[in-house]
This record gives sequence, structure tokens and C-alpha cells, in this order.
Amino acid sequence: MRVLIIGVGTRGDVAPYTGLGVRLREAGHEVTIAAHQPYAELVTDAGLEYFPLPGDPLHALTGRFSISAFKEYSEQLMDGLAELAGQEADLLLFGVAGAPGHHVAEAMGVPSMGVHLQPIDPTGDFPPVMSLFQRSLGRWGNRRAARLAFEVPAAGPLLAGMSTKMRARLGLPPMTPRALYRHRESTRWPVFHGVSPLVLPRPADWRPGLEITGYWWPPRPRGWQPDPVLRDFLTSGPAPVFVGFGSLAGTRAEQYTELVVHALRRAGLRGVLQTGLQGHISDDLLAVGDVPHDWLFPQLAAVAHACGAGTTGIGVRAGVPAVAVPVMNDQPFWASRLTALGVAPTAIPFRRLTPARLAAALTTAITDPTYRQRAQALSVRVSAEDGAAPVVEAVNQLQATHGPGRRPG
Repeated sequence: MRVLIIGVGTRGDVAPYTGLGVRLREAGHEVTIAAHQPYAELVTDAGLEYFPLPGDPLHALTGRFSISAFKEYSEQLMDGLAELAGQEADLLLFGVAGAPGHHVAEAMGVPSMGVHLQPIDPTGDFPPVMSLFQRSLGRWGNRRAARLAFEVPAAGPLLAGMSTKMRARLGLPPMTPRALYRHRESTRWPVFHGVSPLVLPRPADWRPGLEITGYWWPPRPRGWQPDPVLRDFLTSGPAPVFVGFGSLAGTRAEQYTELVVHALRRAGLRGVLQTGLQGHISDDLLAVGDVPHDWLFPQLAAVAHACGAGTTGIGVRAGVPAVAVPVMNDQPFWASRLTALGVAPTAIPFRRLTPARLAAALTTAITDPTYRQRAQALSVRVSAEDGAAPVVEAVNQLQATHGPGRRPG
């Protein structure tokens, strides 16, 4: 079966799909991932086919949230998705940011499934994950707010407001976001979530077809070897801590690095920094570029990060204490989960981050042994899960039942 995965977003949005794609390929399927150009090597290094999507999501998301930048990015993305509809595929898989994939699949005449990295479906257990405010509205309010995010174009999950233009571009009849949501629910459209049920238990009020499978671990780049400078630094003294801000790092590298340097010196800690710069800052501080977190994190005393879905998962598997520094979107939600699991102290919202607060949180995470004990116990259980298996099984069943190229009735 020819499987096309739409990986809209930044590195953390694409990497888990490479892990899922490898497993699907090993099961005998042909896998292509559509992603933005900066993440092409993530896909090709995994041995998967790559389809380029135009636009730069980092420019739209980190350019001080410019409306004009986001509009330009949306238009570019629509162009790419419209071109994608002309490709040959038997099945489309896409996540939250790839919501226009519903329309692409309809235009192609093929089935689709959700492969979400965030739990956006309505539940009373927590407020909408992609909202600006994470305060609970009560069970009824949480469910209602999440449903409105699907049904109201201006509030839709990330790019749902593109629906009208997207359908017109693809030559499809008009369909409101509310009608699309109702169709999605009435057909029990399948959605698999690439997160451990130990980190996020499946809400009891979710409908059938919404499953939490376990993480989809991305493979390391082919032929990757650690930089000798980093390897030597890790073994030249006490285990350092990690501080990184994900895709945000490159936007104000010097400012963020200075903040972290002050924090680590205040706490008296060695550190590996992923804050946008590279090279030795001092004998006890090393700034690095891209390094596979699954290799790096287990060697550290603690990891401070922005709590993107993928980094959160790899940190959990590493079995080390965390310090949550969420910035936006789903990051506050994952930060709250790390705190609830007892593997991280209280989160520090990025806008409130200071050297003193970061130093205090890292010191707490390292000196209180309960954080490491809980992290190690959770790691053992999460590492034993096979999150890709349910998705592979569903794709295999679809192929066996309907065959490639034929849409299920």
C-alpha cells in the first residue's frame, strides 16, 4: 500500500512520523512523507521518500506571531497541499497541523487516518490542548470549548480556517468545518495518538476510534556518530544538564544562551546547551547543534526543554528528571503532564524564565532523588511499549479488506 504522511510543522512535528514511516515500510508498505524543506534530511535519512511542502513554519510561528507571516505561510501550504493531491497514494495519514489532509484525501479519493501528536478531541478531562489558556473550564466547559475549536473556522485546530479556500482549490463542493466535524464523528474516523498511555491515559469519554498507542520513536540519522568534542565533554566531569528550546532556539540565540549561562553558573552545574549557538562557552558549558536526544539524554543529570511532544517523549524514555519550560501551543499541556507524573518540578512558563528560576528548578530536579526514581521507573514501562504496532495493524487491515487504491464504502 502506498502511504502518504503529511508532516506539517517543525522538526518535532516531523521526526515521530519518520519512526512510524520506518515501521510501515518494514511491514511492506511504500511510505512518503510530505514536509517542509528544512526537514527533508529527517525523512531521507530514515530511508523514506520525501515530498517537499513550500513555506517556512518557523518564520510564521516565531516571527513575533505576525499575522501577515502566518497568512503568507498558509497560502504557501495550500499550494503545496493542492499539488500533493495530484500524487499517487492509497492512504493518507496526517496530524493536527495537517488537518487540510481531510480535503486532500477526498480529492484523491482515498481513505485517511489521523496520526496525532496532540489530543485535540473533546474531553472533559482537560481543556483544549492547543488553546492559549490551559485552565480547566469544568468537564462540560472543556468538552464544549474543544468542540468549538473544530466547528468555528477562526478557532479551528491551527489551519482549519483554510477549509473553504482549500476545498475550492481542489474543486470540491463547499463544506463547513461543522459539517466536516460531524462527518468525522459519525464515521468514527480513526485517530491514533503517538504518545504513551502512561503519560496520557486515554480519556474515558472519548468515542471509539480514538486510540492512544505509545510513542513513535524516530530513527537516528544513517551513519551518525557523536562529535568527539561532545563525547569527551560528557565524560570529563560530573554529568551535565541539558537546556534546549527546540525550534525557538535560533530566533534569539545570544539572548537565550546568556540567560542559560547565568542560570548554570548560579547553580554550579555543567551544561550542554541547545540554544542556537555552537562550541565551547567555557570549560563546563558546551553549546551544540542537532544531536539525537535519545543518545544524549540518558547521559545527563536533568533535561530542561520546551516540552514539545517529541522531546517530552524522548525525555521520558531516557529516565532522567525534567525541567519544563513551555512556550506555546501544546507545550504547557505536556509540561503539566510531566509535573503530574512526578518527574519534573513545577513548570516555568518561558515568558517568566529567569536565571534564578531556572537555576532553582534544575537544582531541585537533581538534588531531590524522587524525581530520578520516578523518571527511571516510568522509563522502563514506556520503553516496553510498541506505539507503532496498532497503526501498522490498522493499515494492514485496510489493505486486506479494501485493497490498495479502493476507497472503503
